[in-house]
Amino acid sequence: MPPHHQHEEEKFFLNAKGQKETLPSIWDSPTKQLSVVVPSYNEEKRLPVMMDEALNYLEKRQKQDPMFTYEVIVVDDGSQDQTSQVALKYCQKYGSDKVRVITLVQNRGKGGAVRMGVFSSRGEKILMADADGATKFPDVEKLEKGLSDLRPWPDQMAIACGSRAHLEKESIAQRSYFRTLLMYGFHFLVWFLCVKGIRDTQCGFKLLTREAAARTFSSLHIERWAFDVELLYIAQFLKIPIAEVAVNWTEIEGSKLVPFWSWLQMGRDLLFIRLRYLLGAWKLERTRKMS
Repeated sequence: MPPHHQHEEEKFFLNAKGQKETLPSIWDSPTKQLSVVVPSYNEEKRLPVMMDEALNYLEKRQKQDPMFTYEVIVVDDGSQDQTSQVALKYCQKYGSDKVRVITLVQNRGKGGAVRMGVFSSRGEKILMADADGATKFPDVEKLEKGLSDLRPWPDQMAIACGSRAHLEKESIAQRSYFRTLLMYGFHFLVWFLCVKGIRDTQCGFKLLTREAAARTFSSLHIERWAFDVELLYIAQFLKIPIAEVAVNWTEIEGSKLVPFWSWLQMGRDLLFIRLRYLLGAWKLERTRKMS
């Protein structure tokens, strides 16, 4: 099992009064219906648009259905700007039962940030959502339907992945030949080395049952861009049913992905994932182990 190092300061969050409170654990019983985990690195400009849309939707849904409960967990991945301060304003506005901010001591990468949020969540279902707001937040209902259609869930585990595969032709028309070549190369490596049957592994909009999140993230090694691929590789090994669901998606300026070097790093990570599992350096077990 991969080691999960957590700095002492990362075991707490600041409540709306600025006081420290201990974070809960994924292994606790759920007390919310939905947890939304938002990994954020230098997102002071893009985060407010996403948070406004998400919280407006969630508040409206709660008014329509008083039984619906939620939390939004913003994980500041060692940002050098005011990301935490921006997120804390939402905590003060909505209260720390609904909005929590976890500030990581140093940058771990998107996968590491998502894992920290997942491990501190209280929801029966856990949604990963990018801070740029590229996916329309109400599309969470599409993922919920995709998850529901997979019932009965084996061992209460299921995953619904948002997908942009239906937008591929349009995106190719807007991309350079070089970027299109990189994209196809990455898709081929994902299919050849790791994950079969999922056309878009990289969409940041994914919904997991609590048990599926606990099992997959506790086995995750990759902390940077290719973590989605290892996550789905683990899920397929554990025979967790996966639905791929088309979502509305818009490219937002300010991506942290540097085209050539990020693709190169992801390609290396894919090879790394395959070899490590193949050679037995990383191992998976189909039976649950409590953390």
